[in-house]
Amino acid sequence: METILITGGAGFIGSNLVRHLNQKAFRLRILDTLTPQIHGAIPQGLDWLGERNTEFIRGSVTDRRIVETALDGATAVVHLAAETGTGQSMYEVARYNEVNSQGTAVLLDILANSNTRTVKRIVLTSSRSVYGEGAYVCDAGHGRVFPASRPAEQLARHEWDPICHLCKQPLRAVATVETDPARPASIYAATKYAQEDLVRVASESLGINYAILRLQNVYGEGQSLKNPYTGILSIFSTKVRRGVQLGAFEDGLETRDFVHVDDVARSIHQCLITSRQINQVINVGSGIATNVLEIATRLTATLGSRPNIRVTAEYRLGDIRHNVADIDRLRTILEYEPRVGLTEGLERFAQWVLTQPLPEDLLDRANAELRARKLMG
Repeated sequence: METILITGGAGFIGSNLVRHLNQKAFRLRILDTLTPQIHGAIPQGLDWLGERNTEFIRGSVTDRRIVETALDGATAVVHLAAETGTGQSMYEVARYNEVNSQGTAVLLDILANSNTRTVKRIVLTSSRSVYGEGAYVCDAGHGRVFPASRPAEQLARHEWDPICHLCKQPLRAVATVETDPARPASIYAATKYAQEDLVRVASESLGINYAILRLQNVYGEGQSLKNPYTGILSIFSTKVRRGVQLGAFEDGLETRDFVHVDDVARSIHQCLITSRQINQVINVGSGIATNVLEIATRLTATLGSRPNIRVTAEYRLGDIRHNVADIDRLRTILEYEPRVGLTEGLERFAQWVLTQPLPEDLLDRANAELRARKLMG
């Protein structure tokens, strides 16, 4: 029986993956710090603890001794452990770099220096944020372009959409493919891209098969309702349940590619069982763009409330305007087609949310931290 080490396995994606893989013929080893920002003071929802063939180790991926123990006998690694959140990363630079970049380096350093290495495959969950603003088309004749991050002066003028650097005309967002250039616009994105390079270079030199999954906006049952820095659906759900107004940044028309956590877990499973030598980047998303006003309206209705949404024209430096993934590689290489549509996914998410304790609304506090550092307008 194969032993799969899942770093960050007690988090949102990790817990769903563990439940999925528990139904398969794997021995699972979970390494997680159980940080309070994600799990709260008393971690909840770890219902897989005590499951047959499941082992839990509490510790950080930056702790070499603990990672050595966790890797002992593992045949594959699913590397989920990371600090997440675009805004917070801009002023906690060292912590994000330590956990995301250095934590990955520690893992790979142990593999590189082991005389008894058993790991044959690494699956890294990266982020669509490495693309920055992603791909656009200039209909004035300049074709496919990849705009730089929108500058603060442009956002302050409430000019939300990227423009062509050649003709200054508006651009039309299109699906981003894995061969498009990476242009990280936040510290979080930069550390995820660093993870990718580390895994790619080390795996190729060590002869380890690897897969790098660039996840889009993952949502679903079990995501943290306590973390005000990530998860637009969890943030909105708390406001709806408290009966307060939802604030939509910019003009509310920025788009995201929402992918249900079940589809992410199944995609990772495909990476573990395929006989292919993957050794490349694969987008994992729905391939469908949904704007913020639409997702806020649909989520509110699904939670049984009347929409109470205000477009605030606020913005955060490092946020991107649009994103949607080209998922041809997901279909052809992993032979996987997303199964959970947005309507079903929102219904499942809403049903789960209504069973959870009502969390404190921490968004205003988080936004105040960003404003104090001139990272939000």
